[in-house]
Amino acid sequence: MLAKRLAGILPPLTFQEAIETTRIHSISGLLGTGGGLLHDRPFRAPHHTISDAGLIGGGAGMPSPGEVSLAHHGVLFLDEFPEFPRDVLEMLRQPIEDGTVTIARSAMTISFPANFMLVTAMNSCPCWKALN
Repeated sequence: MLAKRLAGILPPLTFQEAIETTRIHSISGLLGTGGGLLHDRPFRAPHHTISDAGLIGGGAGMPSPGEVSLAHHGVLFLDEFPEFPRDVLEMLRQPIEDGTVTIARSAMTISFPANFMLVTAMNSCPCWKALN
């Protein structure tokens, strides 16, 4: 619940950030009919079964933005962090370090912005009870 509230207490999007965020959501088809400029920072919480293409972006044909780009200027929340496959988590290195994600295909290379705050959570290990 705390992670969901985090996006709401961050500073408001600047005009430039709102344009960038709206562009990403628009090409992903997430604006809806009559959707205008986004004013709230995005909050994305993908399930731990997400694929690397779902997290980073890609797909057949024209690559589409993944969750890291949809969280641009907002919060990417990974609940049950240890449940995410290691190869999917390894894909987070480039976006965290560079603030962008680059997807290479045989016909093109495309970059999407991915400057986000990463928040993770996990349940405590039940083995602590054995120590008491």
